[in-house]
Amino acid sequence: MVSTEGPRSTEAPRSAEVPRPAPSRRGRPRSFDRETALEKAIMAFWEHGYEATSVSDLTRIMGIGAPSLYAAFGDKRALFDEAVVEYGKRYAAFGERALAEEPTARSAVRRILREAAVRYTTPGRPQGCLFVHAAADCGSSEVGETLRNRRNATIAAVESRVRADVAAGELPADTDAGALARYTGAIIQGMSQQARDGASRAELEALAEIALSIWPRA
Repeated sequence: MVSTEGPRSTEAPRSAEVPRPAPSRRGRPRSFDRETALEKAIMAFWEHGYEATSVSDLTRIMGIGAPSLYAAFGDKRALFDEAVVEYGKRYAAFGERALAEEPTARSAVRRILREAAVRYTTPGRPQGCLFVHAAADCGSSEVGETLRNRRNATIAAVESRVRADVAAGELPADTDAGALARYTGAIIQGMSQQARDGASRAELEALAEIALSIWPRA
């Protein structure tokens, strides 16, 4: 009987090729905690100011390399702007809360000055206020303007509360709201510098009481 099959191949059958997955394009995971690094940057700017804090200082203090800093925060100016915003939320919001919660401008300012005496002298942190100190010897007009706007916003908020108290009869009708708010701002900024110069909490609290003693009454 004649077979109808053709000659058999002696080659081994080829296995089906399995396509390899494309290499991942995801970058390397960040090897540091961003919030922790930002907190360290806040402390650096708070302690030394903007101008005196270099990028090399920041990378050393934050424990990251320059490429990681730029990738996570942008340049030094962008990092400072973010640090200012976070400082305002974490350490400087007590003034805004006092103005919103206290029944009168005088009681709000009393609370602000007393809390400033505590916060500006807290052990383990830079003394004084970042909004005041970071502007010292600052060669950047934009940075100086950012901090000046922050300080002026506080003065404007106090002035608004004073005007409301005048309208409500809580303060004399002839009260100079603008001057009283500027006076309050000068005391707050002075307390910050005094804390930097070594004034204690008790000394700043005494200063606050003297400042309040000239506050007008209805």
